[in-house]
Amino acid sequence: MRLLVLGCAGSFPGPRSAASSYLVQAEDGDGRTWSALLDLGNGALGALQHWGDPAVLDVVALSHLHADHVADMAVLGVYRRYRPDGPLPRLAVHGPEGTLERIANMSGDDLAAHTGEQFDVRTWRVGERVHVGPLTLEPVPVEHPVPAFGIRVSGPSETDPALRVTLAYTGDTDACAGLDDLATGADVLLAEAAFVEGRDDHVRGIHLTGRRAGEAAARGGSRALVLTHVPAWNDPAIALAEARAVYDGPVTLAAPGATYSF
Repeated sequence: MRLLVLGCAGSFPGPRSAASSYLVQAEDGDGRTWSALLDLGNGALGALQHWGDPAVLDVVALSHLHADHVADMAVLGVYRRYRPDGPLPRLAVHGPEGTLERIANMSGDDLAAHTGEQFDVRTWRVGERVHVGPLTLEPVPVEHPVPAFGIRVSGPSETDPALRVTLAYTGDTDACAGLDDLATGADVLLAEAAFVEGRDDHVRGIHLTGRRAGEAAARGGSRALVLTHVPAWNDPAIALAEARAVYDGPVTLAAPGATYSF
């Protein structure tokens, strides 16, 4: 299983990165590559085209409906509807309640009615797993001002396809029971770190700091931590130092184009 970072800027696109978007891929026993897209924030469709053809996506999994995680779903609909070789079949999209309406509203009055023609939107149900080829996606409720889910993705190991490995993506969240569930036993914990200890302590229930992400990785026994969703006004080195102070495993900062194989 591979993770490709398409966009990792926090809360809005940064000068060097699109907003949140991550491509997860794995091969099945016949050698067919399956692709799951986790979020598609502002500007991320451009990055997706740089690394592959959006037409081959098998599923889109949306953590929540803030623009920095879903804005480019509107233009993905345009891409799929107006291709010179004709519209593509409907693409499976999983997200919180109201996902179809959110994409339609972003698309504008002229395209809103066609949203359901492009996307087969399904609502996350806690405890229900989504199977896509060799990949399994499981939503986990987390703490954010709007309904939000972290997503655990399991699939075959790159080094030994007989083994299953797990990527746990936090989406946006503060420390909560769901975060701990995500981190438990994860091979890679992809955790947002939008806030800074000491500066943002008065704001809770929205985002993690590097320290809180590291503490979750340590509690859950995650084997590696990747920090993402760092806003352009933050020094990413601060998030990195905070996490390393409380977590002994490998910690890296997500960067556009970075690939993790596990």
